[in-house]
Amino acid sequence: MAIANLHETLLSYKLRRNQLNLEITQWQSQKTLGTYSQADAQSLKSAETNALRRHYKEIFEGDETLQEQYTDYTEMPDFEAEIDKLTAKYQDQFDELTAWETAIDAQITTASAELEEVNAYMESIKSMLSSNIQEDFNYGLNG
Repeated sequence: MAIANLHETLLSYKLRRNQLNLEITQWQSQKTLGTYSQADAQSLKSAETNALRRHYKEIFEGDETLQEQYTDYTEMPDFEAEIDKLTAKYQDQFDELTAWETAIDAQITTASAELEEVNAYMESIKSMLSSNIQEDFNYGLNG
């Protein structure tokens, strides 16, 4: 009877281990999506920044009075203001994505810790199961 109970307990831990492995895989997929989203947003920001740079460079090169006032288009006040607006526009998105990835990391860590616990319990149960089977076998021989 004890062997059956240990075997049933072992099976329940195997089920939980499989569930945890699935959860970890799903969280890792979400993290990959978050990393991709972060990279995509960074790419969009870079594209918009480059477009602003080209635009202000054209304005600067086409206006001699601006060339007399500034040594480079990046010194133009409008350029700096536009870059600041663009940075602020994307900063909220970057902050949200970073918070999301941090939460996912916490979920992965929690599930991984539980998985380690389950694996340790399984090893313990396997040892008890092996010991009980050996004792039953020896009992039958000695009885």
